[in-house]
Amino acid sequence: MNQLSNIRPCGEPSEAAALVAQGLRRSALAPVWIACIAICLDMPILSVALWFAQYAVTPAESFGAIHAALLATAIGLAGSVFLAVTSGYDPRALRQPLPAIARTLATLTLPAAILSLVAAPDASPPVFAAAILALLVVIVPTRVGAAIGCRWLLDHHLLDRRAVIAGGGEHAVRLIRGLAARTDSDIRLHGIFDDRDDIRSPLQILGVPKIGGYDDLIAFARMSEIDMVIIALPLEAKARIEWLLEAFRVLPVEVRLSAFSRDYAFAQPDRDPLISAMRRSFAPERRLTKRAFDVVVASIALLLLSPVMLAAALAIRLESRGPVLFRQRRHGYNDRIIDVLKFRSMYHEMADPEAKNIVRRNDPRVTRIGRFLRRSSIDELPQLFNVLKGDLSLVGPRPHAIDAMGSDQRRFSRMVEGYSARHRLPPGITGWAQIHGWRGEIDDPAKLAARFEHDLYYIENWSLWLDIRILLRTPLSLLDTRSAY
Repeated sequence: MNQLSNIRPCGEPSEAAALVAQGLRRSALAPVWIACIAICLDMPILSVALWFAQYAVTPAESFGAIHAALLATAIGLAGSVFLAVTSGYDPRALRQPLPAIARTLATLTLPAAILSLVAAPDASPPVFAAAILALLVVIVPTRVGAAIGCRWLLDHHLLDRRAVIAGGGEHAVRLIRGLAARTDSDIRLHGIFDDRDDIRSPLQILGVPKIGGYDDLIAFARMSEIDMVIIALPLEAKARIEWLLEAFRVLPVEVRLSAFSRDYAFAQPDRDPLISAMRRSFAPERRLTKRAFDVVVASIALLLLSPVMLAAALAIRLESRGPVLFRQRRHGYNDRIIDVLKFRSMYHEMADPEAKNIVRRNDPRVTRIGRFLRRSSIDELPQLFNVLKGDLSLVGPRPHAIDAMGSDQRRFSRMVEGYSARHRLPPGITGWAQIHGWRGEIDDPAKLAARFEHDLYYIENWSLWLDIRILLRTPLSLLDTRSAY
């Protein structure tokens, strides 16, 4: 095991791994994205069909046009939600048009019945029959089109979960054969990573190439968009498995143990807990929810705070020469480098883009306006544009400069073990650590360790409600300016 202790936590992967990573730059489509697109298409179509059913059967004078439209829209939305809850938008369910049509119509029977009872209590049977007929008219062509689209996506492996294997030899052989035997498997293997020599771990196993060692896997996962790492090692290799799990803790991917799997289904972790060693921290469902929330709230915040931002920009321009905005390279999601925007708070000629010299109390580099902007955190407001771009989230671990150092001139990554594990979610403008007072200068390794622990708590316990709580508490936390200067 000694040869495994020198793993490179980051850096460049092997040439073979880098070439494979180039083809995996964009994340694969996920069923949740297909469901969202289907809901956005289905809801207006179903609403129009249900409205027409009301209008065709019920006398026009018995209900208002607005009332009918609102009722049809509400029932159409409810029908779409019912379909989503019952997996009616699963790509594999939509692939077969006739079963999809039957399933959709059966699921929408209840919404159609509710519509007939609410819209026309005295004439509910005719309205119900008209609603079923109208739904059938729109469901048939939409499900035929969905079947064509889903078949194309599935046949081209655009919905597959991307996976790599950690460990080679006979256990990798059994894993690859097990996956190949499952005709319904959505797992697509892209390579094997193993530190053993080519005799014990061949360069290729059943068509899957070995593209690097374990240290290359870490760098590969930083460069690419993969969903899963499958550890193909015997349970007797407990020490090595534990070591690998600790090394992979910094990655936002799901980690599975093939030794626990009998059928190689690798179902969702909540259904298959034994073989799920580490859950994915930023699954597609989380990504969609968090991104939608960020875009909506950031757009509203930019609109409301635009006068404050214009005033800050004017004050900066009047006080000192140089650009109004300051760009700094920082660590983003999965340790990738992003450019973060801030209002310039230092004299232009004294700016420190690499953050090698931390800002201290009464720092002569900070302008008078800059001191106020930093204390009030107004200097962070331009990061709302980073949120819209997708580099930042509203809430998350604060992004630190790539060369940020503490007062002892050590990089943050050397001050806290496993530091990059805080990059398993997108960084944010505010966060769990910030509302608990951990912001400002880091003049003590204990302060960075406290931030790190708060960030890990947020990552492991993320929910939309937690983001809302943090945003609501952020203005109150800004009143404590003892560490902001």
